[in-house]
Amino acid sequence: MGNFISKLSFPGLGIPEFEIDRVAFEINIGKLHLSVAWYGLIICVGIMLAFFYVVFRAGQHGIVLDTILDYALVTVPLAIFGARIYYVIFNPEGYDSFYDIIAIWNGGLAIYGAIIVGAICVLCVSIYKKIKFMLIADFAAPAVMLGQAIGRWGNFANGEAFGAQTTLPWRMGVNNLLTNFETIYVHPTFLYESLWNLLGFALINIFYKKKKFHGEIMLWYVTWYGLGRAFIETLRTDSLYLGNTDIRVSSLLGALCFVLLLPLIIIGRVRFAQMSKAGTIAADKPADLAVLLGIVKPEAAKLAEEEPTDEDDILEITEAPSVTELLEDNIESTENAEDGEKEE
Repeated sequence: MGNFISKLSFPGLGIPEFEIDRVAFEINIGKLHLSVAWYGLIICVGIMLAFFYVVFRAGQHGIVLDTILDYALVTVPLAIFGARIYYVIFNPEGYDSFYDIIAIWNGGLAIYGAIIVGAICVLCVSIYKKIKFMLIADFAAPAVMLGQAIGRWGNFANGEAFGAQTTLPWRMGVNNLLTNFETIYVHPTFLYESLWNLLGFALINIFYKKKKFHGEIMLWYVTWYGLGRAFIETLRTDSLYLGNTDIRVSSLLGALCFVLLLPLIIIGRVRFAQMSKAGTIAADKPADLAVLLGIVKPEAAKLAEEEPTDEDDILEITEAPSVTELLEDNIESTENAEDGEKEE
């Protein structure tokens, strides 16, 4: 397993060289031999914490756990598939068979593919369940940001996703297969992105209750992440490129997200101020973005909100029975049934 070991250090921060094996542990049962990588474990931790965050936000709006589980069961596996396909599309060399394409355990995932396919999945499930997509997107966006902040440490465990060489005080020393087992000092771009996402996650949660329209949190996430990724990607040495050009796909996509969506946020907030002041919409709760943009009339949006929703998906928190009430009802039902048997 020598090829899986990286020697890492942060000399400018006083952290001497240490070794880390990308394999956390192995499972050997008869002829079955499995290697469990730190990368996979860390990604799983990120996914679980992201899930718990969505459950927390959804509970504030009376959306039950089973509904979030439905979203997760569809979105998570397909998002991983999307991350792999995106990577293969922009890095098509070295895949001789279908097995090579699906072998994610050999490395090769791109977060933008996961975000794109994940968003499509959330949209489809929302349409099926008749729940506002923008509402769910506002729950999911900070969760994805949290997952990314944690997941980047999987790159650290693999000794990968680092930047160009530098002499900055926080430079990271790397010695592994990717550097031909020579120690070089590079930008720890995994750390840059992890800290950028963590800061964004904190700011978005501070701002969360001040949003003016459904979908605003999601737009803040995409613009914040896009801005950071556009710059951080320029430092990396393993970027995906657009065809035979020198254009880095992630930098281009990140810049476009920032440039195109930031004006939309500003327009939405300005329109909210104007319409709430005029009394067209309520000033004490988030509006629909479609209403603010003039795509849907306020009256139509209000009627849509009043449409009945599947009670299995959404419950009013104030009307949800407590555990004690459920136990009391169960005991009462049992006693009534026993009384009925005695009468017979």
